[in-house]
Amino acid sequence: MTERNLICIACPRGCAIKVTLDDNKEVVNIEGATCKNGEEYARNEVTHPMRNLTSTIKVTGGIANVAPVRTNGDIPKELLFDAMKVINQASVAAPVHVGDVVIENILNTGIDVIATNEIA
Repeated sequence: MTERNLICIACPRGCAIKVTLDDNKEVVNIEGATCKNGEEYARNEVTHPMRNLTSTIKVTGGIANVAPVRTNGDIPKELLFDAMKVINQASVAAPVHVGDVVIENILNTGIDVIATNEIA
């Protein structure tokens, strides 16, 4: 058995959560979560962590050289560096509008990379 101690980020409370895993890395106990969201966060964090990625992408022909972007959903944590490689190799032409999909289905995750600011 192993234990992982986490600070929950599911809500502003920041509960201290202890997750116990068996030898097969299966969750056998969660202590300290004060809500269902905390339990779900803890279970996911120790078995398959996901993250929302924010970055910038190159812009051509605009008043700025880069535009801020983010994923429109969470992607597996282990894909973050590969996703950054894709974003760093890409560019978009101005104008860029909030919500524009600048990279579709990054790394076949079903998640898009979208612009989060206007670039004329």
